[in-house]
Amino acid sequence: MAVDGNWNIVMSTPMGERKATLTVKSAGGTLTGTQGADGNSGEIFDGTVSGDDVAWKISITNPMPLTLAFSGKVEGDSMSGEMGIGPMGSFPFTGTRA
Repeated sequence: MAVDGNWNIVMSTPMGERKATLTVKSAGGTLTGTQGADGNSGEIFDGTVSGDDVAWKISITNPMPLTLAFSGKVEGDSMSGEMGIGPMGSFPFTGTRA
């Protein structure tokens, strides 16, 4: 599937640009994998893939406990979309295949 593999993600947040790594694998309509940033990593959950559309969530604890909800589209070796941070709204993200 188009999304499988390793990605470098850049999120535009109120605290500036944040970088993360994403390693994902799709099976049917399910997306699984891990996402890491600042030396911490965790399993993604609620991951879905439908054609070029992808979505997943990750729980973080730094700088505060939050669940980040990503939804985007894969085009070749790039990915872009929105990252929802609950009550703080949504912010854009981009990704490039590592």
